[in-house]
Amino acid sequence: MSNTKKSETFGGTLIFVFIICLVCAALVSISAVGLKPLQKANKLLDNQTKILEASGLLAIAGTDIPSTYNKFVVGKMIDLDTGEFIEGDVNEFDERRDSRDLTKSSKPENDMAGINRRANRAVIYFVNNEQGKLDTIVLPIIGSGLWDLMYGYVGMNSDLNTVKSVIYSADFKETPGLGAEVLNPRWKALWPGKKIFNSAGEVKIKLVKGGAKKGDVHGVDALSGATLTSRGVTNTLHFWFGDEGYGPFIAKFRSNAREGGLK
Repeated sequence: MSNTKKSETFGGTLIFVFIICLVCAALVSISAVGLKPLQKANKLLDNQTKILEASGLLAIAGTDIPSTYNKFVVGKMIDLDTGEFIEGDVNEFDERRDSRDLTKSSKPENDMAGINRRANRAVIYFVNNEQGKLDTIVLPIIGSGLWDLMYGYVGMNSDLNTVKSVIYSADFKETPGLGAEVLNPRWKALWPGKKIFNSAGEVKIKLVKGGAKKGDVHGVDALSGATLTSRGVTNTLHFWFGDEGYGPFIAKFRSNAREGGLK
């Protein structure tokens, strides 16, 4: 009788634990489904905020980010290999998801940015001024820092050579006070007016250890004490403005501009 009771007690405990696990799993699943729209909305808002910051419009947006974004910004999807515009929902596009999909990404031949795989598509952002004229083109970038991939945006003048801004997102693991200095307003203020390419069309932008010399249009002060992160930023820019990044789009955009407009 005693052994039977022990067996029944043990069996009852297992059933109880199993039921609790099922209930917890159901609650987690319901929460995930319920929070997904909110997470999606927050991600979209963060993206819009970064694009407005990169184009110099964040100050005039105030708390009304979506309206300001919709008034001035047009996102377009491109095929990175050809530089051509392609069809696609720019708000649904997820670079991280595409880069993990072997059918939607490729491994770079020269992975100087340390990204492992590059999505075949990208979304770029055309920002107009109050007169409706193209003022800024914002290009997303991804590359390795010291500990993690860093995601950012480069705001460019319409010549696609002159930098307006370099803005990084805060969702990385760089060390505060070192690699995380990419978020420092004083460092971000060093970028406006810098040139990505030289007169021969070569990517020459770089972070300079010890500080860029006066008049160096391609040099930006490196991050103090963060040599590897600084090197990562330089490599990231060289990759994304090169042939395996936005190079084909930039060449096509400039050619179309000479011929009288975007195509």
